[in-house]
Amino acid sequence: MSIIEAIVLGLIQGLTEFLPVSSSGHLVIFQEILGLNEPGVTLEVILHFGTLMSIFCVFGKDFLALLNFRSDKNERNFLLMLISGVFVTGIIALLFSGYVDLLFKSTLLVGFMLLVTGAILMLLTLFQEGSKDKGSIKFQDALSIGFLQGLAIIPGISRSGSTIMAALWRGLDRSTAVKYSFMIAAPVILGGTLIEVKEIISTGIEPSMVLNYFVGALVAFISGVVAIKVFIKLLSENKFHYFARYCWVLGILVILYSLLTR
Repeated sequence: MSIIEAIVLGLIQGLTEFLPVSSSGHLVIFQEILGLNEPGVTLEVILHFGTLMSIFCVFGKDFLALLNFRSDKNERNFLLMLISGVFVTGIIALLFSGYVDLLFKSTLLVGFMLLVTGAILMLLTLFQEGSKDKGSIKFQDALSIGFLQGLAIIPGISRSGSTIMAALWRGLDRSTAVKYSFMIAAPVILGGTLIEVKEIISTGIEPSMVLNYFVGALVAFISGVVAIKVFIKLLSENKFHYFARYCWVLGILVILYSLLTR
C-alpha cells in the first residue's frame, strides 16, 4: 500500500462516510471497477479511526454535554435515545452479519441500492422541519432511526441519508436530527473498529507502513470534518437533491456496467 493509495482511500473514506452517498457502496465500486485494492484490516481500522475523530471534532461539545445526564433531563433523554438507537442498529447488523460478504461482492446490488438512496434523498427535500428536540425524542423515533442505520449495512444505502430522513420523518428539528444522526454513528464505527483491532494485535503493524497509516488517517479525518460541514450546510439549505441526482446517475452507470461485463 503506497502513500498515494493511503491518501486516496482516506479521502474516499472521509467524504463518503458522511456525505449521503454510501461509503460502502463506493468502496465496492472503486475496488471492482477501478481496480483499487482493498485497504487491508490495519489501514481500514486507521481510516475508521480518522472518521471517528472527525465526529468528535464537530460534535465534541454535544458529547461532553451528555456527561450532565444526571442533572439535565434533556441530556438524559438524549443519551437514552442514543443508546436505544445503537442497540436497534446492533440487532439489525447481527441479523445481516452472515450475508455481509455476499452483499459486498455485487456491484449490481450497489447500483440498485444507489437508486434507492437517491429516492430517499429526494424525499428529504419534501419533509418539513419538526419540533422535537433532545428532550422530546421518543423511543419510537430512536427505533426508526436505528433500524434504518442498521439497514445501511447494505452497500449502496446511505447511512447518513437514511438516518436523517428517518429523523425528519419522525418530527425532529434539523439541529437535533443532525446531531442524532452523526452521534449515533460514533458507537457503531467504534464497535466495528474494535472488532477489527483483534486481528491487528495478532498480526502486528509493519513499521515501514506507519507513515502511510498516519497520512491516511489524517486525510480521512480532515475530509470527514469537511464532509460533515458540507452535509449540514446543504441540509439547512434543502439542497439534498444534488446528492439524489448523483446517486441516480452513478447507480444507473453501475447497473449498466454490471450487466455489460457479465
